[in-house]
Amino acid sequence: MPPTKRTTVHFDERLHQALRSKAAETHRSISDLVNGAVRDALRKITDDLADFDARAAEPVVGCDGLVRNLKHGGSR
Repeated sequence: MPPTKRTTVHFDERLHQALRSKAAETHRSISDLVNGAVRDALRKITDDLADFDARAAEPVVGCDGLVRNLKHGGSR
C-alpha cells in the first residue's frame, strides 16, 4: 500500500451517515471510499483536459454560425 497522509475533512451530517452506511455495506473504510471517489474525479478531470487539448486546433464556431450550420443540414 502506498504511503498515506492524514487530513481532516468535514462532511455534512447526512453525507457522513451515507458514507458510514456504504462503508459498512461494502466492508470498506470511509477513507477507502473517499480516496476512490477523489481518484475517479481527478481521473475524469484529467480525461476532460486531454479531450480539450486534443480539440484545441479545431475552429471555433460562434452561436450564429452554429445556428446557420444547423439550418443548412449541419454541413459547413
